[in-house]
Amino acid sequence: MSTTAELTAPEIATTPGVTLSAAAAGEVKNIVSKNSIPENYRLRIGVTGGGCSGMSYALGFDTPKEGDETFVSSGIEVVVDQRHLMYLSGITIDFADGLQGRGFTFNNPNATKTCGCGSSFSA
Repeated sequence: MSTTAELTAPEIATTPGVTLSAAAAGEVKNIVSKNSIPENYRLRIGVTGGGCSGMSYALGFDTPKEGDETFVSSGIEVVVDQRHLMYLSGITIDFADGLQGRGFTFNNPNATKTCGCGSSFSA
């Protein structure tokens, strides 16, 4: 398991990870405090089969596991199963709270097709 802190500057530049916007990080912090998420849990980002475009994003809180990559973005530790990195490497997660709705949004450079709901994609 590697962490962003263990990577050298060239590796960080050539190994895209997971980026959380300030708004997404703020919402994660709100969720953690309102739901009393244990301190040893991290934000886990993954993919699951299904959704209108073939795969859906999965967000939750979990303890790090063997085979996870850890990233730190906007002060939030994020864990991703190495098997999911081919779908998630370089993703930016934002949080919107407006007239169009409220929720996390995903900007995934690996997605070749997305659906209108914004939570499923194909790669």
